[in-house]
Amino acid sequence: MNNPLLEPFNQAPFSKIKNEHFKPAFLQAIEDTKKEIDDIVNNPEPPTFENTLEALDFSGQQLDRISSIFFNLNSAETNEEIQKIAQEVSPILSEFSNDITLNEGLFARVKTVYEQRDSLDLTTEQQTLLEKKYKNFSRNGANLKEENKKRLREIDAELSKLKLIFGENVLAETNKYEMLLTDEEDVDGLPEGTKEAAAQLAESKGKEGWMITLDYPSYIPFMKYAKNRKLRKELSMAFGSKGFHNDELDNQENVKRIVNLRHERANLLGYKTHADFVLEERMAETPEKVKDFLNELLEKAKPAAEREFTELEAYAKELDNIDRLEKWDSAYYSEKLKQKLFNLDDEKLKPYFKLENVINGVFKVAEKLFGLTFKEVDNVDKYHPEVKTFEVYDNDEFISLFYADFHPRPGKRGGAWMTSYKPQYILNGENSRPHISNVCNFTKPTSSKPSLLTFNEVTTLFHEFGHGLHGMLANTNYPSLSGTSVYWDFVELPSQVMENWCYEKEALELFAHHYETGELIPMELVAKIKESATFQEGMATVRQLSFGLLDMAWHGKAPLGIKDVKAYEEEAFESTNLFPETAETCMSTSFSHIFQGGYSSGYYSYKWAEVLDADAFAYFKENGVFSKMVADKFKEHVLSKGGTENPMDLYKKFRGAEPKIDALLERAGLV
Repeated sequence: MNNPLLEPFNQAPFSKIKNEHFKPAFLQAIEDTKKEIDDIVNNPEPPTFENTLEALDFSGQQLDRISSIFFNLNSAETNEEIQKIAQEVSPILSEFSNDITLNEGLFARVKTVYEQRDSLDLTTEQQTLLEKKYKNFSRNGANLKEENKKRLREIDAELSKLKLIFGENVLAETNKYEMLLTDEEDVDGLPEGTKEAAAQLAESKGKEGWMITLDYPSYIPFMKYAKNRKLRKELSMAFGSKGFHNDELDNQENVKRIVNLRHERANLLGYKTHADFVLEERMAETPEKVKDFLNELLEKAKPAAEREFTELEAYAKELDNIDRLEKWDSAYYSEKLKQKLFNLDDEKLKPYFKLENVINGVFKVAEKLFGLTFKEVDNVDKYHPEVKTFEVYDNDEFISLFYADFHPRPGKRGGAWMTSYKPQYILNGENSRPHISNVCNFTKPTSSKPSLLTFNEVTTLFHEFGHGLHGMLANTNYPSLSGTSVYWDFVELPSQVMENWCYEKEALELFAHHYETGELIPMELVAKIKESATFQEGMATVRQLSFGLLDMAWHGKAPLGIKDVKAYEEEAFESTNLFPETAETCMSTSFSHIFQGGYSSGYYSYKWAEVLDADAFAYFKENGVFSKMVADKFKEHVLSKGGTENPMDLYKKFRGAEPKIDALLERAGLV
């Protein structure tokens, strides 16, 4: 059979791909890559940077393209068949990855070049590539004894499967839960748009009434606005207990197994803990530095969080005679208090944030800052009719293809992310441009209203678009150093810095127009958005820090003898607790960021990047939020450079100094 994944292609040929193409394509591409590796190893010429390092970095390109298409579909448009294929191919890919890092002949050639590095005339980017490739071997077992290499392979194969199972369980739990409400009183307090969407969902399932699910666009408005406390509790418990029901979708044993295997792997490689292994390749460098960083912020934020909590509890008592504020009360009373203090209701803001206008707005911001233009095209193959596609130009020069996929579907995991279908690199003098994608889960249009975003969704769109720019503006020689291939605690800088423009009058004027009247968002609303940005920032900060501390608890010490996932989690949360504990819920069993995604020992990087982003945006503010001078420096030293240099060096070239925590504390109102 003709397999479209094995033909040469530029754009991903989605419409031609059938599920049965994937596994044969993976197996064939692995064989082809093995031949490329054999050619490097058996090259009779002495090892050089070109015939070894460059050749290695450009090997396996077809395999990488197939992987990116397949695993993105497994996140954005999955089904049982795709999940089954993922279970089959993940261990094969993990084994093949080990075949490369544990290939003695290949490592010997890399090591030869590495040992001559001081006498070679290498550019900074070439030095980085050499360093990175050498470390990739040494950090993944190339120097181990044979029996330890064998054990490493076993661990990696098992981990690749466990991570998939973990994620599938969370998705299945999310999809399984439905709360059907048939009494009008039960949806009291919900905004009209939310009610309409819930009624449409119920109807689509052949039921009458309103259906609420654990998908964010359904879950969050219900927790924020529903007056019925008993139903908020039910929904909150369902959300908080994903993977924690002692049934076939339970993740407790998976959590314990994953952390134990990661720890064993780190020990095999000579590291004290998984966090020590991970952080060696991060700006933060060590678990001690991360814990100090988190605790320093906690010390600053905790007093504010406790004040805010007391204020919220008193407000709930005054309003509804609530004696004890519970987790399912938080969003509801926070929203009420926020409306009282700022007279700012998300529902009043939504008409100004029609999805198409916000997309247009983020494009205009990118145009003013970086000279980019976006042209929607309909000749690009897509994996779902809802996906929008754009060609991106930098001063009339084509620089990227951009896919955007904005609404929840049953086959799509929750959350929002940026991904790439094709990396950028320069080969034989030709600059091969990237194909970048943003995937989100925003409120869908209804029969009477277009997709109107909450302000939180607006900032999410800008955030993911910041990652997108990091991919689109990539301009490096080697694919493995391109775009977002940077230290993990640097990768959130472009995304988080972009969120700042959502609060700026000059940016909002570009796109925040009422979807019916065309009226510009009133500037007093903008002032309130800015003023309310620090509302309960202490509580929000403590919440984020609690996730970072939980991550470090799982990965920053030996996980030996952990019997009870919930008890261990409670201990990790002790210093950050504000709300009473609920025995029926557990965060760890659905903490996909660290158990399925790439954030193990890295969750702190959200806060770390906030320090960078507050400091970076302060530079813009000093010179004007659309300062060409600052934007050019950001484009040159951050967005286009990928992982070609040490991130702190890149940051200092942009900013002129290392980042200070002060800008963040000031912005958050914590000083």
